[in-house]
Amino acid sequence: MENAKQPINNIILKEYGKNIQKLVDYIKTVPDDQKRTEYAYALVELIKQLNPQMKTESDQKLWDDLYIMSDFELVVNGPFPMPPKELLGKRPQMVGYPEGEVKFKHYGRNVEKLIERAVEIEDDEEQEAAIIYIGQLMRSFHSTWNKENFDDAIIIDDIKTLSKGKLHIDLEKVKQNGLFETSMRRDFKSQQSSSDNNAHSGRKNYGGSNKRRNGSNPKRRRN
Repeated sequence: MENAKQPINNIILKEYGKNIQKLVDYIKTVPDDQKRTEYAYALVELIKQLNPQMKTESDQKLWDDLYIMSDFELVVNGPFPMPPKELLGKRPQMVGYPEGEVKFKHYGRNVEKLIERAVEIEDDEEQEAAIIYIGQLMRSFHSTWNKENFDDAIIIDDIKTLSKGKLHIDLEKVKQNGLFETSMRRDFKSQQSSSDNNAHSGRKNYGGSNKRRNGSNPKRRRN
């Protein structure tokens, strides 16, 4: 029994490894307060160097982990207070599921919430702007879900259904002005239309120049 090996240090946070745990165990036994604090700061920097991915972690998390690895026995003048021990191992609160079913699953509950807020808007212009924004959002969701069968009238009907008839926008106004299209898509269509017109105009001019060249020499000289 006298030659039995000493028990291996209990690794509290396995992601840091045995050597870091040993250093923490040593630091908390240093009698001098200033030295103990200096060693703790140096260990935090060492952890960052040994684990580059932890450089993105906040310093407070690293110090909290240091206190946890010391079993909350590390007494130092650190930049952050020691977290309450009661929080360790405390089960997180249950996240409740939203009540009620989603009317149209391809839109999701957030669209329903936006419609509920739009109904509460009293100013007509602001409410219409909200409807247009919601319509653009719904169109993007709907086109992803069903690309072949799509019409702005479907979006307007769905808005009317979800708002229980309290929101409405004119279908012809939406179609003529492309209100449910995003500004990027409208700009793209405008550029495409302009390019098509220029190409069509170029073909006309090219055809006309051929006629003039052919007309300038209607008869070929016979040998």
